[in-house]
Amino acid sequence: MGKHCAVIQIIGHQNAGKTTLLEKLIKRAEENRHQVGTIKHHGHGGIPDHRFQVKDSDRHSKAGAVLAGVEGDGVLLLSLAGQHWPLAKLVEIYKSLSIDTIFIEGYKKEHFPKVVLLKEESDLSLLKLSSIICVITWADIQRLNIHVPIFHIEDEQNYIDYIIGSVRGQHESGIF
Repeated sequence: MGKHCAVIQIIGHQNAGKTTLLEKLIKRAEENRHQVGTIKHHGHGGIPDHRFQVKDSDRHSKAGAVLAGVEGDGVLLLSLAGQHWPLAKLVEIYKSLSIDTIFIEGYKKEHFPKVVLLKEESDLSLLKLSSIICVITWADIQRLNIHVPIFHIEDEQNYIDYIIGSVRGQHESGIF
């Protein structure tokens, strides 16, 4: 079912810039002729509110995503409902719809390659998660002993290039 698909998660706490970063990544991927889909985790608990879904999904769509959805408490607003929607199942659905690049906002504990956004010192706990490919930060944390590239939020060209390079690498290697 489906085809090979690159998957990148964007994680960070609320107001860390996840949706803004996703918009930039979607635009760049679209420039590279990728069919992009986005999956947003409604991490606030409960069923996603249509107003919430429209706000962020609209931003994803306007940036160029051909498929944008939000999942929370067993409801996938594409709109399909009635069962629990684990992220792996959502990725398979997206693949079956000829999406070749999926950007995921949230789902911190899943094991897809992750970009971590650190806005405040209290966000450092996110660095304990698995599959981190790079970190984007507002502060100078170069002193941390982590073994992934660290970019400052103002170094946009370099981190966008790096993340899109990771997408390209997944396509070339057939990882997912």
